[in-house]
Amino acid sequence: MSFNTTSPLAVGYKNAQQYLDIETFITKAQETYSSLTWIQLIFSVIAIILSYDQIMYQIRKGSIAGPRFKIWPIIGPFLESLDPKFEEYKAKWDSGELSCVSIFHKFVVIASSRDLARKILASPKYVKPCVVDVAIKILRPTNWVFLDGKQHTDYRRSLNGLFSQKALEIYIPVQEKYMDIYLDKFTKFDGPREFFPEFRELLCALSLRTFCGDYITEEQIALIADNYYRITAALELVNFPIIIPYTKTWYGKKIADDTMKIFEKCAAMAKVHINEEAGKPACVMDEWIYLMKDAREKHSEDPEAKLLIREFSNKEISEAIFTFLFASQDASSSLACWLFQIVADRPDVVEKIREEQLAVRNNDPSVPLSLDLINEMSYTNNVVKESLRYRPPVLMVPYVVKQSFPVTETYTAPKGSMIIPTLYPALHDPEVYEDPDTFIPERWENATGDMYKRNWLVFGTGPHVCLGKNYVLMLFTGMLGKFVMNADLIHHKTALSEEIKVFATIFPKDDLIMEWKSRNPLEA
Repeated sequence: MSFNTTSPLAVGYKNAQQYLDIETFITKAQETYSSLTWIQLIFSVIAIILSYDQIMYQIRKGSIAGPRFKIWPIIGPFLESLDPKFEEYKAKWDSGELSCVSIFHKFVVIASSRDLARKILASPKYVKPCVVDVAIKILRPTNWVFLDGKQHTDYRRSLNGLFSQKALEIYIPVQEKYMDIYLDKFTKFDGPREFFPEFRELLCALSLRTFCGDYITEEQIALIADNYYRITAALELVNFPIIIPYTKTWYGKKIADDTMKIFEKCAAMAKVHINEEAGKPACVMDEWIYLMKDAREKHSEDPEAKLLIREFSNKEISEAIFTFLFASQDASSSLACWLFQIVADRPDVVEKIREEQLAVRNNDPSVPLSLDLINEMSYTNNVVKESLRYRPPVLMVPYVVKQSFPVTETYTAPKGSMIIPTLYPALHDPEVYEDPDTFIPERWENATGDMYKRNWLVFGTGPHVCLGKNYVLMLFTGMLGKFVMNADLIHHKTALSEEIKVFATIFPKDDLIMEWKSRNPLEA
C-alpha cells in the first residue's frame, strides 16, 4: 500500500516529528549550557563575538582591497590610528580605487580615484557628512553640518550671502589690522622658532575677528586659541565611540560648549547693533543678522513673497560660527605652514610676489588691502592655489552611508558604513597636473578645465562644497602679498621639513622652524 505524503495523517506525523526534533535540540542545548563552567561560557561568548566580527567584515569587504582578515579583533587598526601616518594613507589609496578597514565593528570604505570621490561627494541620496563618530557629540546633533536634504539646502541658502563678494569686502579691514599686528610680532621674535603654534594663533585671531568682530574680547580670543588645540585632538579620524570623562574627547566637548556660549553672547550683541541701533555690518555675525533683517522687512512689504532667510536663534548662530571656526582653523593653519615654508624656500617665487605687490600698488606699499587690489594679484593668487594643490590641507572627507550605495557596478557600500572620498590623489594626478609632485605656480596661468573643475577637489564638490572657498583665496592672497612684501622669511630646514604630519589636517613634521626680519618694501 502506498503512503500519501499529502494526507492529513502524513502531515500531522511530519509536524510531530519536527516538534520532537526541536524539543530534542532544546533539551541538548540546555544540558550543554548547564554543564559549562562560567569560564567556558565567557570564552564561548567571546568566540562567538569574534567570529561574528570577522564574518561580517568578510561579507562587507567583498572584492575590494583591504586586509584579508582583521588582525586585531574588534578594534581593528585603532591603535595605529592614534598616530596616523601619511605614508600609510597613501599606501591605502594606492592599493585600489576602493579599499577598506574595520574599526570597532565600524566598516570604513575608502575611495581614492577622482571619479569615485566626486560621485560620493555628489550623492546626498546615499550619503551624508559625518566628520568622525564623536563629532556629532562635540559639535552637537542640532548643528547645521549634520542636516540633510531640504533642511540642509534651506540652511545653506541662508549662509551663502555671508561669503558673497560684497560681504568679503566688509571683512578686509579687520583682517588687515590683525595681519599688521602679527607681522610686527613675528619680526620682533628673537631668533628662529616653531611657527606651527604661531600660525594657529594668527589664524584663530583672524577667524574670530572676521566672524565676531569687536563683540569678542582679546581675552576670549586668547582662551579659544589656547583651547582649540584640544578640540582638534578630540576629533581624530578614528575615535573611541563614547566620551569617557577626563579623556581628550571629554575635554574637547567641554571646551566646545564653552566656546559656543561665548559665540551666543556675541550673537546677542550683534542683534542689538543691527536691529536696534541700525548699525552697519562689520563682521560675519553682523552680515548674517543684517540679511535676516533685510529679508524680514521685504517679506513684511510683500507677505506673498517667499521668505528667503528665516530667523536664526543665538544658539543656531553660535553653532554655525563654531563650525566655521572648526572648518577654517585647522585647514587654514595647515595652508599657512606649507605656503610660507614653500615660498621661503624659493627666492624666485619671493621676487615675483614682491614685484607684483609693488606693481598693483603703483609703487606705494602703504596702499591698504581691498578686494579689487587682491583681485589684481594674479601671480600671488596662483602661488596660493598651487600650495593648496601641492599640499592640500584636507586629505579626506568622511561620510556615512544612509542606504546601500552602489559605488561601482561590482561593489555596494552597506548601510551604516563610513565611506571616505579622498582628495589628495585627484590633486596629484599626472594626467591632469604635469609633474604633480613639483611646486609650479605658473601652471595656473593657462589652466585646463580639469585642473579647475573635475580634479580641483580642494574644497570638495556637490551640495556640501566649502562655503568659504572664495574667502580662503582672498584672505591668503592678501596676507601672502603683504607679509612677503614687508618681511624676509628665513626657513631653517631640517630632515623633517618635507615630511607630512597628520593632525586633523597636514603639517610639516618639524612644525616649521622660521624667523622673520622686517624689510623696506622699496629697497631691493
